[in-house]
Amino acid sequence: MRKVFVLMWSALFLGGLISCVSSGDSSRWELVWEDDFNGTSFDTATWSKIPRANPEWARHMSDNEACYEMRDGNLVLKGIVNTDLENDTAPYITGGVYTKNKRGFHGGRLEVKAKLQGAQGAWPAIWLKPCDEAQWKWPWAGEIDVMERLNHDSIAYQTIHTAYTIERKQTRNPRHGSKGTINPDDYNVYAVEMYPDSLVFFINENRTFTYPRIDTGEGDELQFPFKKPYYLLIDMQLDGGWVGPVDTLDLPVEMVVDWVRYYKEKE
Repeated sequence: MRKVFVLMWSALFLGGLISCVSSGDSSRWELVWEDDFNGTSFDTATWSKIPRANPEWARHMSDNEACYEMRDGNLVLKGIVNTDLENDTAPYITGGVYTKNKRGFHGGRLEVKAKLQGAQGAWPAIWLKPCDEAQWKWPWAGEIDVMERLNHDSIAYQTIHTAYTIERKQTRNPRHGSKGTINPDDYNVYAVEMYPDSLVFFINENRTFTYPRIDTGEGDELQFPFKKPYYLLIDMQLDGGWVGPVDTLDLPVEMVVDWVRYYKEKE
């Protein structure tokens, strides 16, 4: 798997096809993989349920089947009130999937089409973490947040995190994130294009911002560690210092995923 992505990255870079400015024009891209969730269950060769863990975003993750549904060609991830407190003391539980140890993404364009139901305390996310994260302490490995939405907002946030933005607190030189308008009652398409010299973000084909590689004098791992494969996480999160507390009267809440598509540039 790693060899495949290295070869693809090299072909893009050496062919001189990469530009830090992208139009989001679909005619530039060739579809190389997709999941349209048309089955009766999600593809376990690609996806696994995200386990519960200590970070704030993962502390309510659950493998409970009540948090997952395949419906009308969609993967539905839910945040619900926990009704089985004897076996799980979490007040509410959430569903999430990731491609960790199964599929990585290295260069190219990644898109996710999803509809996000609003709720107080709802924090759905689409994001990328490095396949080799065990070798690096966060945030040195880098994190790419393709979409985060809070509560009932009509905007979504797109952000990158690195040692440069977290430890050096350099969030404006260059700007490390932006936000864009979404239709809160319908599907929206969230995308990132990954190049050797930049990450370019989109919402519904509207470019929101570009994060370029710059010379800090301290090496790329500090400011731009994104030249390696990353795995994808899609999760319905609840509660946290940023999103605020949950109103259980707003639950259940759903994150409905229509498809995921991955492209490389046409030769």
